[in-house]
Amino acid sequence: MSDLIKKTILIGLGVLSLTREKAEKLAKDLVKRGELAENRKAKFVKDLMEKAEKSRVEMEKKIEKIVEKTLKKLNIPTRKELDALKAKIDKLAKK
Repeated sequence: MSDLIKKTILIGLGVLSLTREKAEKLAKDLVKRGELAENRKAKFVKDLMEKAEKSRVEMEKKIEKIVEKTLKKLNIPTRKELDALKAKIDKLAKK
C-alpha cells in the first residue's frame, strides 16, 4: 500500500486515538474491499501502529515545547526551576 494512502488513513483515523483494535478493523475492511492482501494485513497493522506511536511522540514533544515557550513568555517558572530553587533554599536553611 502506498505511503500516501497510509498517511491519509492515519490522518483520517486520528493518529492520537488509534488503537490496535481500530487498526485491525481497518485492515479487515481493506481486505474485504480488495485493497489489501490478506497476507499483508499483519504488517499493515504493525506499520500503522508504529507510525501512530511515532506521531504521538512527536506531537507530545511539540506540545511540550509550546508549553515551555508559553511559560517563559508569561514568566512562570517550570517545575525544574522550582525544584532547583527549593534545593537552594533547603541548602541555605541547613546552614
